[in-house]
Amino acid sequence: MGHALRMPIASSLAVAACAAQSVTAAEVCSWPLPEGEALCEAYTLRVSGTEVPVASCRVSAMPFNQVWPGYQRSLDQTELAGFACWEMAGPVTVEVQSRRAVQSVALRPAGRGIRPTVEGSRISFVLDRPGPVVLEVNGTHEALHLFPSAPEQDPPAPGTPGLHYFAPGVHRPGKIELKTGESVYIAGGAVVYGSIQAQGASDLRIAGRGVLDVSPFPRGEGGGAIRLSDCSNVAIEGIVMRDPDVWCCSLFGCRRVTIADAKLIGLWRYNADGIDVCNSQEVEVRDCFVRAYDDALVVKGLKWGGKSFDDRPVHNVRFRRCVVWCDWGRALEIGAETCAPEISDVAFENCDIIRTTHIAMDIQHGDRAAVHEIRFENIAVEIDDWNPPPRLQRSPEDTYQPDPNSRYVPSLMVLVIYKTNYSQDSLRGTMRDVAFRNITVTGPRPPSSFRGFDAEHGVDGVTVENLRLNGKTATNAAEAGLQVGPFVEGVRFAEPAAP
Repeated sequence: MGHALRMPIASSLAVAACAAQSVTAAEVCSWPLPEGEALCEAYTLRVSGTEVPVASCRVSAMPFNQVWPGYQRSLDQTELAGFACWEMAGPVTVEVQSRRAVQSVALRPAGRGIRPTVEGSRISFVLDRPGPVVLEVNGTHEALHLFPSAPEQDPPAPGTPGLHYFAPGVHRPGKIELKTGESVYIAGGAVVYGSIQAQGASDLRIAGRGVLDVSPFPRGEGGGAIRLSDCSNVAIEGIVMRDPDVWCCSLFGCRRVTIADAKLIGLWRYNADGIDVCNSQEVEVRDCFVRAYDDALVVKGLKWGGKSFDDRPVHNVRFRRCVVWCDWGRALEIGAETCAPEISDVAFENCDIIRTTHIAMDIQHGDRAAVHEIRFENIAVEIDDWNPPPRLQRSPEDTYQPDPNSRYVPSLMVLVIYKTNYSQDSLRGTMRDVAFRNITVTGPRPPSSFRGFDAEHGVDGVTVENLRLNGKTATNAAEAGLQVGPFVEGVRFAEPAAP
């Protein structure tokens, strides 16, 4: 099971001091990287005078994908980036020293309105509250991902019954299988090389400020960072999940799950989805950061073998206050697999899409579910002036050579019912009562499209309310860049709701 119950004295004192600082609402608390862990060479970081280590992670460098069985992406399609974690109880001053000459700086989400000061290769700015921020120096490559959290409340003590405690340092437990009533705690300054799974368990907690890293597993052998099947009453809080072999954090047939302040980074391998909620109910995902190399925040209905949960609906799912960078695929999605009786009462709220590749928000409906009561609300979408077009790699010799004059822009809103490559039901479903409210877009105008399957399996009742493109409200399909296709009824553009 890979318990790590003994804590070195020095590490124990560091964690105790950090916990004490949190109790007294100290300004900043951070943790050293364990010996042997790679630092990011591009940056050094201080937060209100406290040195905070910048860890290294591997991310995708280009939207170049392939689906060949048994083949993994070449490392020359990836690059190293950095991330840093700390706790803060009040406003802090962040100082970043770049080892590259600074020509340009961008801080995302842009909606936070953070204005940096640049002096040579030194960049400084004030953060007034916790929440993920991405610093881009000289463009998108070698980005610095900053993950400040609020002070942790009541961390568990080592030796607590049912607790798998990982103290600061490096641990290699392999797969951790949780049973009912068990929990995992990854302390700040701990890096755990392994994965966490549970099946048919309840009352589980996975928490901490450390890193869960899946890199030792070849594709398909780790099961992602966290994989839960038929579980209930689950809390996942605070940890960093890095380099999953497949979908990073996935729920199958689960109930009453909360995922809060999780940071998903270093997703570069084929099929590296972010958070997948499949045939599950009463799920809340809040205040998370996801940089995925496939769909980022996803709802699905799946069918497979004798352990399928496709008889269970998806219901009462909320994604709130999340920040998404999608290096391939869709940022906020329902589908493409929709094997379920129904998918209803799903909302994406107050989220920032700082970058996406194919589509910002979509329902890709390929199976039998009755999909209804879906909301995308208060979503900010940032689109670059130039976007590298996604391409499939046709052979190992095929290289990615984007046209610098390409005018590719990812789509904004897509609703479609059709038989997909992933469809497993023989019947198609329906889609109704979908709302896009208070959507803001900065950058080139993205296209959108709605399309049904046939007269019995169509899209009915779509509200687009207060869609703002570079500050201008779109009042009809033409202004929105929306193509309304066949078997779509009741598309309505509404005025902004009164405050």
